[in-house]
Amino acid sequence: MKKHTVIGVDLAKQSFALVELKPNGQDGWRKTLRRSQVLRFLARQPCCTVALEACAGAHYWGRQIQAFGHEVQILPPQHVKACLRGQKNDYNDAWAIAETCHNGRVRTVRVKTVEQQDQQLLIQQRRQLIGEQVRLGNQIRALLMEYGLVLAKGKASLARIPELLEDGENELGPLSRQILQRQYRRWRALREELAWYDRELKTQAKADDTCCRLSELPGFGPIVSQVFKGWIGDGKQLKRGRDASAALGLVPRQHSTGGRHVLLGISKRGDRYVRATVIHGARSVVQRATRKEDALSRWINRLVQTRGYNKAVVALANKLVRMAWVIVARGERYRPAVV
Repeated sequence: MKKHTVIGVDLAKQSFALVELKPNGQDGWRKTLRRSQVLRFLARQPCCTVALEACAGAHYWGRQIQAFGHEVQILPPQHVKACLRGQKNDYNDAWAIAETCHNGRVRTVRVKTVEQQDQQLLIQQRRQLIGEQVRLGNQIRALLMEYGLVLAKGKASLARIPELLEDGENELGPLSRQILQRQYRRWRALREELAWYDRELKTQAKADDTCCRLSELPGFGPIVSQVFKGWIGDGKQLKRGRDASAALGLVPRQHSTGGRHVLLGISKRGDRYVRATVIHGARSVVQRATRKEDALSRWINRLVQTRGYNKAVVALANKLVRMAWVIVARGERYRPAVV
């Protein structure tokens, strides 16, 4: 593969470090530029490869730099850190980014469009709201336990709070009732906000052709389809479906040496939220497989009997991710196996 000049850029808020790595691997110039100077400087450079580290603002800078005709490569931080030499400073970080790119063995992150970032923002905010709702619900339960009032697990039990606040027989005092009433209002407001995000995700999924095709897969509803598409993008950065399942951590972890191959549990690499979402979707398919007679359900049922329920769920998630990659990257539709 022909090597190109690589410019490594260490992104920051105001002060950016830029270094040049020549095609033969020799160090070139290095510069420190203010934020307003970066694009003007890169616009004057001959077309080359500009390497960035995946961080806040990387996709914005990637789009801006691509407009000048440069090839942009966004690199995962964990691989860049392995190339860091000497003490950590801006220039050494920029050299590590350039050398990681020059090495050429690291799978890069595709530059996202504004529309793709909007979809990912929707998913991220929904995920944050779910976490806030769970934390606030647990806090309300803990406060009630201090007064001898125990609520069962689940959101439905929190609907009893107005009843408990009106009950004059319990040990809640006037101040504690006011505090719990305000906490309950916050919890209800979070539920209403989360319902808006759920509706918006479903609306976006119905209007997107890729999500509509993904929704035809078992276990891939509107939300799972949106989450998976936001993670994989167009899928062109991966060569095959197995690469997608490996990037998501759904393949066995390997610990082999001296010709002795040892396969352990799944590697759990990649985005844990996307992996958990896909596995939850696969679990719903496994739960309903006992009542069906299609080819996929029979395969699931055999796997449950021979390998156990949880392993069958993960194996199905692996299979679904491989099929989902074909649907996204090749534009195909799901075709159930016919026996």
